[in-house]
Amino acid sequence: MSLPAEISFEMLTPEIVAKTIDHALLRPDMIIDEVVAGCKLCAEYQTASVCVKPCDVKIAAETLKGTGVDVGTVIGFPHGNSPANVKVFEALQALEDGAVELDMVLNIGHLKSGRLDKVLGEISQLTSAAKAKLPTCCVKVIFECSLLTDDEKIAACKLVEEAGADYVKTSTGFSTGGATVADLKLMRANTNPSTVHVKASGGIRTLDYLIECLQAGADRIGASATAAIIDDMRARKAACSSGRPTESAQ
Repeated sequence: MSLPAEISFEMLTPEIVAKTIDHALLRPDMIIDEVVAGCKLCAEYQTASVCVKPCDVKIAAETLKGTGVDVGTVIGFPHGNSPANVKVFEALQALEDGAVELDMVLNIGHLKSGRLDKVLGEISQLTSAAKAKLPTCCVKVIFECSLLTDDEKIAACKLVEEAGADYVKTSTGFSTGGATVADLKLMRANTNPSTVHVKASGGIRTLDYLIECLQAGADRIGASATAAIIDDMRARKAACSSGRPTESAQ
């Protein structure tokens, strides 16, 4: 489902909002029953995808089969420190288990050390291997923006574009900060919108902030407060239809 050309509360629907969300089930202490319940929530609300830990991909794929909700997972998560060949292996195993979206953490230390050839190499390696196995798979590259300077974020954008990955993504949600409007605008300004999309992740817990992130250039939203966000959208739309005032609207 495509986003409207103009992003505003009035132009959005609960269905459109749901299809911007990758519902995150990444908490390290999350038990299997919670993973299954989270997947069923995704099916109920018809999110774009669920994003689970690599060990939970098979369970998610089984639970969501035939629902129209994609299964995604994380690679090199949360710090990005695995060698490139390990990230590639992890990605290929995830695809074998039923994932169709891969959110990989780039090597933050190498980026900050100026080893751009190494960072480009690992993103290119993983993207090429994943798309050779599943041409339709989606590769997103997580920057961890709170740990980077603006120049480093811009450099990372260029590397992702050159490597042929599909998305730049702000954060893991497990570091010192999450998605900011400033970072999203920077990432959108430094990638080609016809080939590279932007994912906002980390700290997006309300409908109002989700809309702000979309307005700043995000195409996809990583969130765990999915039900609260979509229920709020439904309630506000119902209030508008009945003529009652809403608490907030972008």
